[in-house]
Amino acid sequence: METKHVLCATCDISCQLVAKRREGDTDFKLSGDKANPLAPGAICTKGQLSQSTFEHPSRLKRPLKRSGQRGENKWLEISWEQALDEISAKLKTVVNKYGPEALAVTSGPWNCSTESGMTRRFMNLLGSPNYLSPVALCLGNTAAVNRLTYGWMPFPDFENTNCIVLMGHNTNSQSWVFEYIRQRLAQKRGAKLIVMDPRRSPNADKADIYLPIKPGTDIAMCMGWINVIITEQLYDKDFVSNYTVGFDELEQRVNDDFSLEKVSNITGVPIESIREAARLYATSDGAIIPWSPITDQQVSSTSAIRAISILRAITGNLDAPGGEMLMHPGTGILSEAELELTELLSEEQKQKQLGYDQYPAFTFKAADKLKAHSLRVFGLEYPNLVKGTHMAVPSPTFRAMAYGDPYPVKAFFAIANNALMGYGNQPLIKQAMLNQDLNVCFEQFMTPTAQLCDYVLPGDSWMERPNLMDAYNWASLVMTSEQLYQPPGECRNVYDFWKGLAERMGMGQHFTWNSVEDLFDHRLAPMGMTFNEFKAKYKLKLFDYQYYNYRNTGFATPSGKVELYSSVLEELGCDPLPYYRNIETSEEYPLKLFVGLREPQFFQSGQRHNSKLRVKNPFPRTFIHPNDIEKFKLEANQWATIETINGKIQMLVTPREDVPEGLIRVPHGWWLPEEGADYNVDHNDAVVIPDTDDYLDREQGIPHLKGVPCKIYLSSEQPPIKNLKSGIQ
Repeated sequence: METKHVLCATCDISCQLVAKRREGDTDFKLSGDKANPLAPGAICTKGQLSQSTFEHPSRLKRPLKRSGQRGENKWLEISWEQALDEISAKLKTVVNKYGPEALAVTSGPWNCSTESGMTRRFMNLLGSPNYLSPVALCLGNTAAVNRLTYGWMPFPDFENTNCIVLMGHNTNSQSWVFEYIRQRLAQKRGAKLIVMDPRRSPNADKADIYLPIKPGTDIAMCMGWINVIITEQLYDKDFVSNYTVGFDELEQRVNDDFSLEKVSNITGVPIESIREAARLYATSDGAIIPWSPITDQQVSSTSAIRAISILRAITGNLDAPGGEMLMHPGTGILSEAELELTELLSEEQKQKQLGYDQYPAFTFKAADKLKAHSLRVFGLEYPNLVKGTHMAVPSPTFRAMAYGDPYPVKAFFAIANNALMGYGNQPLIKQAMLNQDLNVCFEQFMTPTAQLCDYVLPGDSWMERPNLMDAYNWASLVMTSEQLYQPPGECRNVYDFWKGLAERMGMGQHFTWNSVEDLFDHRLAPMGMTFNEFKAKYKLKLFDYQYYNYRNTGFATPSGKVELYSSVLEELGCDPLPYYRNIETSEEYPLKLFVGLREPQFFQSGQRHNSKLRVKNPFPRTFIHPNDIEKFKLEANQWATIETINGKIQMLVTPREDVPEGLIRVPHGWWLPEEGADYNVDHNDAVVIPDTDDYLDREQGIPHLKGVPCKIYLSSEQPPIKNLKSGIQ
């Protein structure tokens, strides 16, 4: 029996799997690694069926060059050499005419987790500050905002906690399985569970306290908790006195703007329930608020994330047993931040970063105010936490691509990222891509984004490459993954793309490693080991971590303390304290649209071509309360039109009692590959997500996905479901 260990990259959590193959068999069988010390046995159906996803007949295996109009889906097969020669020539033309900032790159870090900082290394050497990532809307922005409070992104100590707070984050056996297992083990040990969620989720049913808040009111609930904790003196007085600044200003803000009566009115939760939950959190001996995408995607995102970070601090749960660990990059290997060469990007180019002045929270403008303090505590000026710090802002970038304001962006690379469908305002992104001189996509399948590109390059999958995974600097651990299969056809690793392009752009001396394995050897050199040696010894290596590190180093903030009142936000011209902001319904748009329903069969916009996964969820569905179905004259299992100020999409009506009245839930990333090039505009949530200033977080510039005013009505055309094309295999 041949046995290998692998890291699944089907989603963003990197579960450790075991792959076994009998002698004479071609295929490996996958199972969760029961020896994993944190989440034994973690695996989901998507991971188990990954091979059927990657072996699909529509898998891209040769470089393609557009031969028709963009979006026409006509292609010529060419060699990698020709593709890289032509891409580099066209990129040189763009850079010579418009400057290096005219290149924007969006990269999906989970899908190309072996890249080891090479994307930003190439961009920094070229001189472009316009790096984008979908983590701007999911986890990366949380990391950047947490740095404003205490300099780092904390990692929850599930193994020792006594209280878990889930803010709309519904972990389960098919979504974030790694964290789900850690959560359930903690509950089995006796940890209490508090759930905030507009819908009564499965986690809400298992909760000790369930708070059915209204969409987009998370910030108000957190400030209500802070009110209770301060008023009843449940905060850690020693920590607040010695390790924080701005407590008096925070108390004043709470007293002025967040009385429990007001918080109850905003959230829809009774005052006594607010008090009960706040007391349980504050008095537990170790409590955690694990990351949630819910607070990443609101018009009050920065304030909500800041309020959560403040709760951790004032209750003494920061860097404490059972609380939130500040696991800085003490792993002994070269971090991605060290390989990215950010120090080579000039101040002039940093200031050209799109969104730098308008929405500075996760741009270079904020990062430069923290770099000296980060160097003091962590030894890194520009830690790229979860790939989400010192990024360009998506909406201003796509506007520059579309309209040339404040300057033209004329080359766009989408690296393992279905960008057309992955950000807000899909019509704008399409217009932006159509206005480019050069669009390049590195992908496994012909996605809607790839269809608008000039060159589409075939990438490998996580089963077809080795990996050295450092948790994106978030935690003090390193994991390895063995290669199971050879990449099909001419599929290559993302490092090969950047190396080949760099050599043609005159930067080859900075990409001297012949393969991604050589790059891993370089990263492990400080430990005196090669990648093969490290991989043979470790599936997962946990490095030493000590609680209360801040007692020796202070925090990586300008004051050296936890900044309840943020000096960085104040310098940026933003409110230094959390505040409440939301978008309300109107007579024309009487409902709220909640984007992000995680479906067990898919991750983001992936896997829609896999019939083994589509069979149980073949078409896009919207979840709506039965009373609203009747009120708006809808019919179950019929197509309905969901409309906002930005556009319209079609979804099948699905009645759900767990969805509150007045709210529509839709999944993210729906398209039907079998329906052709243009069909993605009918179903994807990004079509109806506005990104005007009123719908963007003021500090980050990310769009509001959790409560967009909308209306719904029965679609005028009702194609029978059985007659829709079924070209999936």
